[in-house]
Amino acid sequence: MPYLALVCNAMIWGLSWWPLRQLQSMGLHPLWATAIFFVMSVCLILLWRPSALGVLMRTPALWLLALAAGGTNAAFNWGVSIGEVVRVVLLFYLMPVWAVLLAWLALGERPTAAALWRVALALLGAVLVLKPADGAWPVFTGLPDVLGIVGGLGFAVNNVVLRRQAHQDTSARALAMFTGGLLLPGTLAMVLSAQGAIPPLPSFDPHWLLGALALGLAMFCGNMALQYGASRVPVSISSVVMLTEIVFAAGSAVWWGGEVLTATVMIGGGLILLAAVLATRESTSAHAA
Repeated sequence: MPYLALVCNAMIWGLSWWPLRQLQSMGLHPLWATAIFFVMSVCLILLWRPSALGVLMRTPALWLLALAAGGTNAAFNWGVSIGEVVRVVLLFYLMPVWAVLLAWLALGERPTAAALWRVALALLGAVLVLKPADGAWPVFTGLPDVLGIVGGLGFAVNNVVLRRQAHQDTSARALAMFTGGLLLPGTLAMVLSAQGAIPPLPSFDPHWLLGALALGLAMFCGNMALQYGASRVPVSISSVVMLTEIVFAAGSAVWWGGEVLTATVMIGGGLILLAAVLATRESTSAHAA
């Protein structure tokens, strides 16, 4: 069951681009949709553990966790809704690069030779992913690529703060992450829609509302499945299983979205995956020691 829970979480996030695009076709921008998703999650956590709110309000570090989680969800959901799913997801998984830098700055963990090697692998993979078919140098194709990288950076910050706040109650940490997923995308949506950069919240329609609530419930279940599985499976296994999100995202994007995987992108993605797997193995060895 723990392994199945981890795979279910990876599947939900790997396939989330499709319902997000369906909601966008109904006029619901991904930022509005993300805020709606987490309204449900916040309410469910508060019903389950009302005391978590007091812990969140008394702990400033948990608000940094909220900011990181909100940025991650806003960037990832927006990116996969408007860009090439495979590129966005692969750029999101440049986490080994950010993890090394953040661990050095925030935790005082100087990078080892192995860590620098992983950074080099991941960056080389990013160069190949960003390389245009008819060009010699890597280029950003626009906002989706930036969102993929920003989402990965936010996720790395999220993980570092979680490590520093491991002593906090699980429900308080979950509430912080869900609150960030509500407040940051919601605030961005209001500001950008007021400036005409994105569409305003559409008039009420039961179709998009039910769709948003259904996807929000699926994401909540995915997060709970992740917490259940990750607490019962060795890190060396759970972190690799989580990478199956890339498989679900790439397979569905090719099958449903008509995207084409070039050899260059596959090689670049393989290098990014390799860097992530090596990071997992070193982390496990360090904990064992």
